[in-house]
Amino acid sequence: MVSRVLLCFLFAVVIASVDCNSEGDILYFWKTKLVDPNNVLASWNLTSPNPCPWFHVTCNSENIVTRLDLGDARLSGPLVPELANLTNLIHLELFKNKFYGSIPWEFGHLKELISLDLYQNQLSGPIPESLGYLNSLRFLKLNSNNLSGALPVEVIELVRFGNLMVLDVSNNLLEGTVRRTNSTGFAVTKIIQDPKVKS
Repeated sequence: MVSRVLLCFLFAVVIASVDCNSEGDILYFWKTKLVDPNNVLASWNLTSPNPCPWFHVTCNSENIVTRLDLGDARLSGPLVPELANLTNLIHLELFKNKFYGSIPWEFGHLKELISLDLYQNQLSGPIPESLGYLNSLRFLKLNSNNLSGALPVEVIELVRFGNLMVLDVSNNLLEGTVRRTNSTGFAVTKIIQDPKVKS
């Protein structure tokens, strides 16, 4: 009987520790998809109970990941949709790398996000309309990539009706125009429009 209770207890501890490290699992999974020539992600291993001691990761007082700072880290690889499961992220700073592929639609689930900096990468495809669901977003910098298509209306609405203060989509392959004034009479705080825009 005692051994059965002990076995159940150990099983519960294992389940709890796996659950507590789900953010670490997500980040470690992403690390396996990246090329890291300077070993900036060397501290990202699964021996920690959570990813909070890892370099370039910031957590809150509850050991929940709130910030990733991987700007200018010389990383290359895709942005994986699983990053959207870091639901308490406030800052996602991935600028000046060689990230390629599309911006995951799932990033629209990062409801706490204030700053999304993906500029100066090799990202392609359309800007997901789901980014327009990020009502807390204040800074969206997607410039200097290979993004194409039109700027989604949902993202423009963040400028008009949300908290978005800086929207930079310059130096991409976007189509269309964004007007300086809007029907509400409120000034658009700042939009940097693509100089390569097609009319």
